[in-house]
Amino acid sequence: MIKKTASFAKLINNTLSKAMLSNKKVICFGLGATDPKGIFGTTTGLKKKFGDSRVFDIPASENAITGFAIGASMNGFIPVLTHQRLDFALLSLDQIINGAAKYHYMFGGKINIPICIRLIIGRGWGQGPTHSQNLNSLFAQIPGLKVVIPSTPNDGKNLLYSSIFDPDPVIFLEHRWLHFAEGKYDNNYKKNQLGKSKVIKKGKDITVCTMSYMTLEAIKAGIFLKKLGIEIEIVDLRTIRPIDFNTINKSVNKTGSILCVDTGTELFSVSSAIITHSSLNTFKLKNKPEIIGMPNIPEPTSYYMTKEYYNDYKVIVKKVLQMLKFKGSYSFINNKDEKHDIPNKTFKGPF
Repeated sequence: MIKKTASFAKLINNTLSKAMLSNKKVICFGLGATDPKGIFGTTTGLKKKFGDSRVFDIPASENAITGFAIGASMNGFIPVLTHQRLDFALLSLDQIINGAAKYHYMFGGKINIPICIRLIIGRGWGQGPTHSQNLNSLFAQIPGLKVVIPSTPNDGKNLLYSSIFDPDPVIFLEHRWLHFAEGKYDNNYKKNQLGKSKVIKKGKDITVCTMSYMTLEAIKAGIFLKKLGIEIEIVDLRTIRPIDFNTINKSVNKTGSILCVDTGTELFSVSSAIITHSSLNTFKLKNKPEIIGMPNIPEPTSYYMTKEYYNDYKVIVKKVLQMLKFKGSYSFINNKDEKHDIPNKTFKGPF
């Protein structure tokens, strides 16, 4: 039963601890893993609890350390490698794409690469073009990888636990803005959660497929739209490779409309693949499918240049009303103290 409440970051920390307690072969490492701030609080206290042979910092050599993780996994260990920004992991794409993702296939299924690579995505606070990239679709295109993109604290816990103990290499896309999100959780740590989407809000008027922190914005949009008499059905993707098209299709066939809300850019996105699939396999669409994605330009650094860059619940509301040809009137509450580039009022910087 779900009773307690904790932050997303705290539950990631708890999950790493639980995994390491349950299997001595789990090792945890990354730049800042043993830093006092512990990768945004997600690895705090782990070194003290498990020792520096299982929890350790690494040199700034992403390609080499990913190769180390692959080699360790082939020798009985279960590595959890964390990059404080997804962008840093781009230096290790050869190891990820041509190594980790391919070895099971290349060696006739006799070798598994059970590694979990946590890639943290930045946003706002001057992150700029090279520390904020949502490259979800890049990893989702690679056969041999599983790609996880959690949205809520309890799901983050279960999806990370499943990712650590999955026999295949898993890319765990963890958005920085989720770390502050509070949510209810249970004491169970579930395995075998990958490849399953979840309908987190039922509705009859339109299907909204979401992921990561945009799921939280979709929930806000659903509350607002309900006051206007519109019920959206929210499908939280949770995993984008493999992707659960069955759950999506079932929802779209019920509502007849689909809006995809992506954390990445609109062009060549995960949402593009979902829209294509829905258009080819669903025969009850009432109107044209739509995508809300990031602008197809790099993220600016300046606070003033990012004011019109990000999407939020208001953008979702407007798009839903446009798609459903809503004729009534509505207005948003304008919060003048709301900062668009920090996740909450206590945020003091990216690290």
